[in-house]
Amino acid sequence: MHKYKCEFLCVGGGIGGLMAAIAAGKKGIDVIVAEKADTRRSGSGSNGNDHFHCYIPECHGTDMSRVYREIGASFDAGPWVDSNLTAVWINRSFEIIKMWEEMGITMRPTGEWRFEGHGMPGQQLYNLKFDGALQKKCLTAEAKKQGARILNRVVIHDILTGEDGRVTGALGIDINNEEPEMVVIECKAALLATGMVSRMYPSITPAYMFNTPCCPATTGDAQAMAYRAGAKLVNMDMLNGHAGPKYLARGGKGTWIGVSTDIRGRSITSYNSKPSRATGDITADVWPTCYRDRLKQGKGPTFMNCTETPVEDLDYMLHTAMVSEGIDSITDYCEHYGIDLTKDMVEFGTYPIMMGQRGIEIDDHARSSIPGLYAAGNCTGNVNGSLAGAAAFGMVAGEDAAEYVKTVDEAPVGNEDLINERQQLYDAFMSRRDGAHWKEAASTLQNLMNEYASADQQNEDMLRAGMVYMGQLRENCLNELACANSHELLRSIEVLNMIDLAEPIFLCSENRKETRGPHVRADYSYMDITLNGKFQTIYKDKDGTVHLEYRFKK
Repeated sequence: MHKYKCEFLCVGGGIGGLMAAIAAGKKGIDVIVAEKADTRRSGSGSNGNDHFHCYIPECHGTDMSRVYREIGASFDAGPWVDSNLTAVWINRSFEIIKMWEEMGITMRPTGEWRFEGHGMPGQQLYNLKFDGALQKKCLTAEAKKQGARILNRVVIHDILTGEDGRVTGALGIDINNEEPEMVVIECKAALLATGMVSRMYPSITPAYMFNTPCCPATTGDAQAMAYRAGAKLVNMDMLNGHAGPKYLARGGKGTWIGVSTDIRGRSITSYNSKPSRATGDITADVWPTCYRDRLKQGKGPTFMNCTETPVEDLDYMLHTAMVSEGIDSITDYCEHYGIDLTKDMVEFGTYPIMMGQRGIEIDDHARSSIPGLYAAGNCTGNVNGSLAGAAAFGMVAGEDAAEYVKTVDEAPVGNEDLINERQQLYDAFMSRRDGAHWKEAASTLQNLMNEYASADQQNEDMLRAGMVYMGQLRENCLNELACANSHELLRSIEVLNMIDLAEPIFLCSENRKETRGPHVRADYSYMDITLNGKFQTIYKDKDGTVHLEYRFKK
């Protein structure tokens, strides 16, 4: 067993984790970043980004009521967020932009502030067009410059807490070698920033479970760890997804310069009738399930139509914007198969549920309900902001944790029973010669979620049956999974995290006895107006008792 010690642990080396490490490091705090891949290319921003939702005073003026109103109604905020948290990342966004420029991230590729995509016609545009192809390398270098120690290929599985309920450390495995090694990290505070849940439901191409629009390694690890530790989760009943080219699952729909049309080239909404490089196609932002809905209604298929896009804009989209976004595999595909976007339309589809911005409840200091435990990015459940939100709340968490660790004494890691339990489990997986492969467990999990916690329609009997089956799957995994090496143990841990995360999804979905937004109940087809303006939270106490509560949106 390898032991480490620090003041502040960042679990996840994506945008949120690295920004937290940088902020805490600047205040002289001893920081470790534990990342199960490599921080130079990990997380949902691993390949790059090209939109940074922000407020820049010289571009957007000083009427903050308008800024809050327009951004609050946008794709990067939406109804399932606390408005006070949206204000936090909006107000700190320009500060981050200037900081990133100093780190070497190209925030003004043309030499000026340019705003494109995810824009509503007639409103100000807030998505800064930048080149994020090198963002992870630059952030990694800055984190190291500020003194952070980076442990790549270290998988954190559990947050450890003391008798007083506060964070004392974390437990995981080092997978750098063929044979995994247990890792215990002693710390006073920890940040969870491991992203969304991208493999809990079947891929749009089920035989290829890693064909996902975001990083396939983001498997709800933070949300599951937080839930097991007793932290509150929020909005787990509001399932969400993404959209893009139908069978080539790539995000970045805001990077396309075209119009969503039917097979005859007619726009399916009134928002855009002609391609606009400035606004992009807003259709899927305001109607996320449009492509699936139209198929169910017998109106599909639906296409991204770029046939009227100016040639210079097409060239820019394919060879500049998609490179910055990290989705230039689309460009490669078009070139390889001779797809001419001046003539050919690309069918778009709604991707399976990914559970982004559904998870850990935080306050405006990025604190969870557990003392010393913070969260940022896609694993949080009551704030969005996408890239900007992850960066801002990572920075906020690092700043707050730097002050928090000064107020608490060192405490023993403790949790010997849990550490021994995990050691025995990992040893059993690694020593088992005849057993089930992690892919069997993963595909069973996806089928159960797709059938019994569907995004299309749910009912009480299906949800309860799904809970029973999920419990049986968990028991079978513990007794039958066999791992030949570190990589297979990593994948098995991911599956176990997603199985644990299924519980709050089923329980919250059953407890919300209404139909609202993406939550559709066949046995409660109406909206319960007593729940207007309320979010649902869930947590487990030390005895394992589950608590479900509704609270007003802030």
